[in-house]
Amino acid sequence: MPPKVPPRPGLWEPAFTPATVAEMRSLAEPKPSPDGRWVAYLESYDGRGAIMVVPREGGPPRMLTTDPPASPAAAYGGGAFDWSPDGRWVVYSAADGKLWVVPVGGGRAWRLAEGEGRQRAPAFSPDGRLVAFLAEREDAADVAVVEFSPGLTGWPWRASAGADFVLDPAFSPDGRFLVWQEWDRPNMAWDGSRVVLLDLTTRQRRLVAGGDEVAVSQPRYSPDGRLLTFLSDAGGWLNLWVANPDGTEPRPLVPEDYEAGPPAWGPGARTYAWAPDGNRLIYARNEAGHWRLRVISLEEGASARPVGDPTLPGSFTALSWTSDGQEVIALYSGSAAPPQVVAVNPEDGQRRVLAVGAPAGFENLGLVWPEHISWRALEGATVYGQFYRPVRDPAPFKPPLLVDIHGGPTGQRGARWDPVLQYFLQRGWAVLAPEYRGSTGYGRAYTQALRGNWGVHDVHATLAGIEHLVRLGLVDPDRVAVMGGSAGGYTVLMLLAVASDRIKAGVDLFGVTDLLGLAETTHRLEAHYLDTLVGPLPEAYPKYRERSPINLAPKIKRPLLVLQGAEDRVVTRDQSDALVEAVKAAGGTVEYQVYPGEGHGWARAATIRDALSRIDRFLVKHVVLTS
Repeated sequence: MPPKVPPRPGLWEPAFTPATVAEMRSLAEPKPSPDGRWVAYLESYDGRGAIMVVPREGGPPRMLTTDPPASPAAAYGGGAFDWSPDGRWVVYSAADGKLWVVPVGGGRAWRLAEGEGRQRAPAFSPDGRLVAFLAEREDAADVAVVEFSPGLTGWPWRASAGADFVLDPAFSPDGRFLVWQEWDRPNMAWDGSRVVLLDLTTRQRRLVAGGDEVAVSQPRYSPDGRLLTFLSDAGGWLNLWVANPDGTEPRPLVPEDYEAGPPAWGPGARTYAWAPDGNRLIYARNEAGHWRLRVISLEEGASARPVGDPTLPGSFTALSWTSDGQEVIALYSGSAAPPQVVAVNPEDGQRRVLAVGAPAGFENLGLVWPEHISWRALEGATVYGQFYRPVRDPAPFKPPLLVDIHGGPTGQRGARWDPVLQYFLQRGWAVLAPEYRGSTGYGRAYTQALRGNWGVHDVHATLAGIEHLVRLGLVDPDRVAVMGGSAGGYTVLMLLAVASDRIKAGVDLFGVTDLLGLAETTHRLEAHYLDTLVGPLPEAYPKYRERSPINLAPKIKRPLLVLQGAEDRVVTRDQSDALVEAVKAAGGTVEYQVYPGEGHGWARAATIRDALSRIDRFLVKHVVLTS
């Protein structure tokens, strides 16, 4: 008998199902209690969030927040909670958009502060008398401060002074100063932002660092109050900087051609942390999409050393040093490492797992790490990306290629955890995640190269990446699909309009289809984002028309799947509605699904399960089984 031909890649039986993916728990923002005995973190599942607490020495986690529930992790989220200095209370951002306080020892929660709009990113003063937080309304955002009194709801006062956006308030250890990050439109935080300091005794404010052409983020003090630290890209890379306690004499601490933080899309990022002795810092350095730990010793002249294995794949984020100085609490995850809350020994890198978000044994199912690759874009510039080979050798076939385009567009795929991507690797796909110019992780100049060029650089770099893999013989040149969400969905649509000879099908998840419409309807944070990505109106009006997929719908001849959240306030449903009708009117093939109750991304388990199943069926039909 002739040898049996194995199944074609793309049709392989996966080790897990879409229902398994839907049951994943999201973990975020772990923080140790002030006495170091407990670790709290945000767990999200099926559209609901909860602050959980687990003993630092190990044991079963317990739910701390119930009524009202905590706000779940979501796009633009962060700043979920803070411990009181005595460890008796946790103030948290609830699902109703307000800050509530819950006693750690048990009891009913109460609302912390009056006021309109959304409240989040709470930060206690060292003496526990005050809480600073973000107060965000439809027309403004402020750093607010309220007195903390158990059981009472207070009236806050405004600490900031007229900036369009603010993030991450933090007190000095002596309680004299309050610092935060702020910026004004049309900039986004990574274009130009400022660290501002308020003297709480004189109520005088001063600019510490940053400006219209320098990005700063994550301001906070050393435990002894000797130094104010923050991230700044004034040297071309987002590095750690220090200043005197009053904000004078800002200077780089570790100048290097690596990034020490992500773009500031929301509050709560903690990619560095001070040791309680005030002589050491630990920080995560972005090395080709892996965020690896390094420790800086001020006693040794601000020298930095890796923590443990310097080649360990994956990423450490949400860093906090325990009060005894023995461990660092962090979130660890990566492409082949489901999220874990861990306690890390800062000397040798050994880690203990305190909480996990994936079903038992999921990490043993043949998950795949990427290879970091580079190629030349059509303009001749070097660009980067992550390439994933399928879970096993596809011979005698070449694998179909799924191009997964990150959102933002200011962002980076990196080697981050994504069970959807792992599902397609299990099915036999190869995956390319391009990090075109405009992505983060490669310095300010690389990120800022997208100014005025969205819809150009991202499209050209992605096409060149596909051709690079085809030339190397790593993928099936006749079975290429593109997929992306939000800004990634926009690039998917542009690719379908200009490269139907190479691309077989596209999956657009709540993508931008009409640039002029987006400028009018998107949420406040991104209302002027297109001023830099495309150009200011009315001068750039022709570009908005030329680069809007809605105006290119007759050119979209390849099959298209569109998935959209009905309650999306970032890319509103009318964007997808109009594109689907235009593609159909031009004779194109399009499948469309709107998910009630979903916003900008999927929160509900049923939606996650259905969306992945739909994408799989669509790609099998229109890519894998085509001749």
